[in-house]
Amino acid sequence: MNYILYDGPEREDLLPFTFTRPVADIRIGILTIREKWEKMLGKKTSTKTEEYLSGKWPLEVKEENIFINSSVIPTEELIREINALQANEKLIRDDKVVAYFQEGTLDKDISGFDSKKASNAVLSISNTWDIFSKNGEALNLDFALLTRDRKSKDIDGSNFVKSAENIFIEEGAVVENCSLNASSGPIYIGKNATVMEGSLIRGPFAICENATVKLGAKIYGPTTIGPYCKVGGEINNSVFFQNSNKGHDGYLGNTVLGEWCNIGADSNNSNLKNNYAEVRIWNYRTENFAKTGLQFCGLIMGDHSKCGINTMFNTGTVVGVSANIFGSGFPRNFIPGFSWGGSAGTTTYKLEKALETAELVMQRRNIDLTQDDRDILKYAFDYSAKWRRA
Repeated sequence: MNYILYDGPEREDLLPFTFTRPVADIRIGILTIREKWEKMLGKKTSTKTEEYLSGKWPLEVKEENIFINSSVIPTEELIREINALQANEKLIRDDKVVAYFQEGTLDKDISGFDSKKASNAVLSISNTWDIFSKNGEALNLDFALLTRDRKSKDIDGSNFVKSAENIFIEEGAVVENCSLNASSGPIYIGKNATVMEGSLIRGPFAICENATVKLGAKIYGPTTIGPYCKVGGEINNSVFFQNSNKGHDGYLGNTVLGEWCNIGADSNNSNLKNNYAEVRIWNYRTENFAKTGLQFCGLIMGDHSKCGINTMFNTGTVVGVSANIFGSGFPRNFIPGFSWGGSAGTTTYKLEKALETAELVMQRRNIDLTQDDRDILKYAFDYSAKWRRA
């Protein structure tokens, strides 16, 4: 069987992260959604996404194809029900199409497919804030998946440890002279990760391969630090996708950072309004501020965006792709992609300059900025122009 992860109607509500990736490549829990599906299916997947992303994430169609909604988090029961689908059948739950079985051509209308109802509730992401608010549930699922029938590396005796049975350390990881409290959720330390001395970690928590928690950090779960990220200071209920840094003191809470982001020293975000009211944040689809249903909601930052030292983000701030924010005071709570400036006003961050910076940043990790990457950033630049000041 050929498995295809497709971007459903949720894609627009997951911008700015889906400007630069399909929904399947969002990280929630420990793994990306694609990594979860491929590990549980035991097969590689391809992607049905926007045309401008398809050069980097191509679609492969065969005679028999199962299309899976990329916003859905897999479980063993769900996979059994998907694999039981017959041609021209779809699996649904709460009016969401979870998956469908289609033969041959892509141009069939699936509205006429026979519907099968998924037996259990489906964990999925439909909005940007779901990434941190559902991270605990996803992290628990991934922890069970990654550690089943495996033995953790021994925990160094210099650490203060609570609920050691809920802690898993991969080979090559270094964790010494730290506090690891897994009584409220698991702690996963990825391959070759480093948690420097004096760090205080409360689960659920995951640090992925080759990532670093710096000296004396204070991290509350559910938090995920993606591969090759570096973090310090105080972090609460946040998700870092990959290759992003918050290397110094300062606070981030109820926050999601994409890839190649950098948070300047002593920068902070508010995650609670002074009047304790529900937080509303920018939605790209409606071009308006959406109700989140949450009292706590911090910073949503797209790929390649950065802020200078001592930056202050208001509750529920959304930053687009490749913005550069600096200066005193609170910037607006919606900063379009490729903006340059802060509370005193912004101008356009010229595309060629932004690409130069992206190339330099990626070269530091021995990764090339490909032509596909350039085309994707050009698309995001053009898309955000209508909200950006000249």
